[in-house]
Amino acid sequence: MNGELEKLNPERLYHFFAQICKVPRPSKKEAGMVAYLLDFARQRSLYAARDEVGNVLIRKPACKGYENLETVVLQSHMDMVCEKNSAIQHDFDHDPIIPYVEGEWIKAKGTTLGADDGIGIAAQLAILDAHDVSHGPIECLFTTDEETGLTGAFGLKAGFLEGKILLNLDSEDEGQIFIGCAGGKDTVAHLSYRREDTPDGAAAVKLSVGGLKGGHSGDDINKGLGNAVKILNRLLWQVARRFSGQLSDIHAGNLRNAIAREGWAVITVPEQNTAALLEFVDAFQSIMKDELHVTDSGVVVTAERVEVPTGVVANSDFIKLLNVLYACPHGMTAMSQDIANFVETSTNLASVKMMPDYFEITTSQRSSVESAKQNIVDMVESVFLLAGASVTHSNGYPGWAPNPASPILNIAVKSYRELFDSDPEVLAIHAGLECGLIGETYPGMDMISFGPTIKGAHSPDERLHIPSVNKFWNLTLELLKRIPSK
Repeated sequence: MNGELEKLNPERLYHFFAQICKVPRPSKKEAGMVAYLLDFARQRSLYAARDEVGNVLIRKPACKGYENLETVVLQSHMDMVCEKNSAIQHDFDHDPIIPYVEGEWIKAKGTTLGADDGIGIAAQLAILDAHDVSHGPIECLFTTDEETGLTGAFGLKAGFLEGKILLNLDSEDEGQIFIGCAGGKDTVAHLSYRREDTPDGAAAVKLSVGGLKGGHSGDDINKGLGNAVKILNRLLWQVARRFSGQLSDIHAGNLRNAIAREGWAVITVPEQNTAALLEFVDAFQSIMKDELHVTDSGVVVTAERVEVPTGVVANSDFIKLLNVLYACPHGMTAMSQDIANFVETSTNLASVKMMPDYFEITTSQRSSVESAKQNIVDMVESVFLLAGASVTHSNGYPGWAPNPASPILNIAVKSYRELFDSDPEVLAIHAGLECGLIGETYPGMDMISFGPTIKGAHSPDERLHIPSVNKFWNLTLELLKRIPSK
């Protein structure tokens, strides 16, 4: 399948993207990618360094005649979100991604594609490998664990980079140049439960929610997409009350930075209620399809009889779980008062997983306003505390304050206009970019973020728009020629 990519232009960029797809690179497991990058630099006699958190830096000297330009940093992250459809057998720790071309798009066989941010890495490698690209001194920074903890950006030390201009290659809408982003924080709750013996005369049913698009918990949070955790909980709420349902097992959602696409629960009901329950689930699916007919019409809700389990969750603890999942907010909570059509604050109810003696509920909050971020974090925590859960938070990461007077932004806007005879949009993004953390370590760094069009990021529907890659490539090359002199 990778041969399809090798036929596309720019040939060198797609060659490296195909190579990257062969290297497993889940978050926190980027050792293979680190080795690949260091070997790449060694083969070309380029300076390379690896810092203590695993970030890789490769330097390339200026082309003849461009030695006087400021050093520019090209930056992307090595890891990828690892999501797959439940029917697909794929081991992200060992198996390659299988890309294929469909019309104007590159997709993957039932998994995330990893164009976020594999296409940024590919562009960097293509430039480092080229002998026909005009540029001044270049530093290519490849960071670790962007998707689950921004570990590389957090661990980046002063003095590792020399450049004062940074081009972040991790945005997902061609024609848009980003100059700011939201900060974020994760909130995780542990809600304890007790087990009891399954009542006599019980039947068991597995309830499943699937067929949802999923998507990025920041960029897609305002699109009205279905959330499998919320839908499954809504169904369970009715099952508990109408059919005397009791919970035996539950697993919904997966990653904190992805909108939940799939979920299931095993419940027991009195045998005499089973037929009515199955009819109710069919009706519930129709309701969901009607409610989501524009944004997520593929939703599927199913019920199937399964073997009766030996134990169930104590009913009072099951009701606590239902209440807390119902009450926990999900989605956009505020729009920006300064930037038109820009989400300011949101929260993602990402997953609920059943551990041996507690439910683990994972959520993620974002905002471009620091005080509003803390407010939504506190709001989510308060819901969990009311249910008697214990709550922990990640360290969080800062937003990136927009600088409309940025010199590199001015160059990028002019370059885009001259290349494509249209003006790019200049925006902030409701997602975490590493620019905020890099800017804290390197105050005064002049930064923008841009990239080709990627749809369905963080889901198996992830796809890369081929025509936009060409424009992204041409804009990158034009910017390298126009970097200001020292």
